Amino acid sequence: MYKIVGSVKSRAFRVLWLLEELGLAYEHLNFAPHSEEVLRYNPSGKVPVLVDGDAVISDSTAIMTYLADKHGGLTAKAGTLARARQDAMLHQVLDEVDAVLWAASRRSLGLSKMQDAEAIRGAFEAEYARNIDRILTQIKGPCLMGEDITIPDLVLTHCGGWAFVAKFPTDNAEFKNYLKTMRARPAYQRASVLAQS
Repeated sequence: MYKIVGSVKSRAFRVLWLLEELGLAYEHLNFAPHSEEVLRYNPSGKVPVLVDGDAVISDSTAIMTYLADKHGGLTAKAGTLARARQDAMLHQVLDEVDAVLWAASRRSLGLSKMQDAEAIRGAFEAEYARNIDRILTQIKGPCLMGEDITIPDLVLTHCGGWAFVAKFPTDNAEFKNYLKTMRARPAYQRASVLAQS
């Protein structure tokens, strides 16, 4: 059985949702980043961490790719053009959405203490909105890559929730509808129960 280490209010949620989509059994250890428990598995203290037997894998994207490839779901087959397109979309979401949210929310950068903090925050919000608009022009169906949900959908949907919590304004109706569709999925709902407990 897989073991997932990391707070549900982190990128660990993406992995838990993927496990639910794939119908796989797992144990979840809901520990905060840099906690003593997390440091036992990952010296950097970052979450999530996947424990698969004696193997330990960190980074949500690496974990999701490993599990999707291993179990043949939520991904196009490795070595295909469909997979290359999927990976391109995944990296675009990571570079243009996840990275913007990460930089804007990093307390260690001390952005909130800077003299022009409001302008910096506004620049991050504008970049986020531009990037969401650009990604939405590439949607191939109800999901980013077409009819079937794939890893990029999990990452983008998680980022949409992160942006809401971070109070990044979004008035893009198409994006709101996309998020509503993704969050209505039974596997998302099951993973969400963990976040509420």
